[in-house]
Amino acid sequence: MSKTGGCLCGAVRFELAEDPKSYGACHCAMCRKFSGGIEMGVEVPPGGITWQGEDSIGTYASSEWAERGFCKTCGSSLFWRLTMPGPMQGLLSLSAGSLDSLDGMEFDVEVYIDAKPDSHAFAGDRKRMTEAEVMAMVNASAGDSS
Repeated sequence: MSKTGGCLCGAVRFELAEDPKSYGACHCAMCRKFSGGIEMGVEVPPGGITWQGEDSIGTYASSEWAERGFCKTCGSSLFWRLTMPGPMQGLLSLSAGSLDSLDGMEFDVEVYIDAKPDSHAFAGDRKRMTEAEVMAMVNASAGDSS
């Protein structure tokens, strides 16, 4: 059975083409402001999600290379999407909290770890990447971003 989810009010619903195995956390300032805390996200490849109520999704170009999606009715954070041209264009980080269930998924990565507030700490071992490491990964994968 594939994973499903939606926003708080139900105006937006979705189904994932494949069951994700893991989710991660982003500590960057934009994600903290967008989510109201630590953004927990599930990586979804382009074409890996089917939306219902797509007309209720608003987007905001939060940088030159990404946008954020939210429900226009209830304001729920739904996703962050890479818009920069290149092989990763369209990659979506779906807000993990919008899933109906996280059962069977592993918390396996933290990004922008160098932007993490000192008081935040998760137990356990997982991959951790700095802002510079994330930017290098995106630029290397997306081609020339200059």
